[in-house]
Amino acid sequence: MAHGRRPSQSLIHSPELASNFTATAPLSDAEDWLTLWQASFARDIIDSRIVAVDGQISVEEACDILLSEDIPCLAIKSIDHSVSGLFDFSDVNAFLTLAATKHTFSAEAVQEKPRVDDIFTAARSGHVLVSIVSNLSEKNPLHTLPYDATVVSLLEVFARGAHRVLIKSNSSEASEEEFIGIVSDRRLLTWFLSFAQQSESESLRTYLSNPLSSFSDSLPSLNLFASVVATKVVTDIGKIVVPSQSNQILSLSIQHFISLIKGPDGSMDGQDRYPVYSVLPTSTMLYTIQKLLATNAHRVFITQDSTVSSPLLSPKSSGNLAGLVSVVDILSLFARLAKVKDVDPTRVRSL
Repeated sequence: MAHGRRPSQSLIHSPELASNFTATAPLSDAEDWLTLWQASFARDIIDSRIVAVDGQISVEEACDILLSEDIPCLAIKSIDHSVSGLFDFSDVNAFLTLAATKHTFSAEAVQEKPRVDDIFTAARSGHVLVSIVSNLSEKNPLHTLPYDATVVSLLEVFARGAHRVLIKSNSSEASEEEFIGIVSDRRLLTWFLSFAQQSESESLRTYLSNPLSSFSDSLPSLNLFASVVATKVVTDIGKIVVPSQSNQILSLSIQHFISLIKGPDGSMDGQDRYPVYSVLPTSTMLYTIQKLLATNAHRVFITQDSTVSSPLLSPKSSGNLAGLVSVVDILSLFARLAKVKDVDPTRVRSL
């Protein structure tokens, strides 16, 4: 399936709903939700095709394929033709940052990091294999699920910080492809939003219509104070840095990067995305989910400033930051409803 930009969705619910209680899902209804989730297959919500490349090609070749194929990541094949890892724009950024800062590494520091040593050695030869840069960012691990995996199976992976999962083929024949596609964390969140909006899911919709403040016991990150100037989508940065073919672009100001990201969005596909979005503690969970999906953001910040009408986190409101909520946080909430064990979104905050 082709991967493209997700179309904007209407924010049809009121962003403010005062509340001073803890949101609690009805136990009987939660059991019904879980039954339906366990009967829904992960393969039915695949949102990206798989493009596999030989692990022996160069990082430069892999970057060109990422851009030309317009996909979120590449599957890296090992010598035995099995998929051994993934390569995405977060790895591109990590590699370019490493290249730009290699002069800061002492010989001792390089020796303590064998992988960095391998990359520097390969760079001197002029050919860095994409296989040794796969998941260099440590944010792009390979996760796979069987053909009959369910939505709950996806929650078990995504609630711990992964961003995508490869779904295996149903065929055992060697001639068939090993995997049939990729499911992203955002696609799963979209599925849950659709599920909540179905007429038979009124109780879930009611539960998600509680304000963010009422979920503080379930989502510790809502109470984490954050001091942030701006955030940008990793893929957007990679698509700017890679074609530039110059390390100098890494020294651009944040404002310049933002202008480069926003310009094409407005001129080519009509989108107008901001570097940082914010919601209020009184914003409902349902509204927050809609905002994350409509803005193509991975996280939104929570600000106490109710006088700021713009969705952009401005300098005026940055001093009133109370926390943040991300796609991972919300999927961890659904994971708890699905009785997934060992769910701790704060453990993967950097992801």
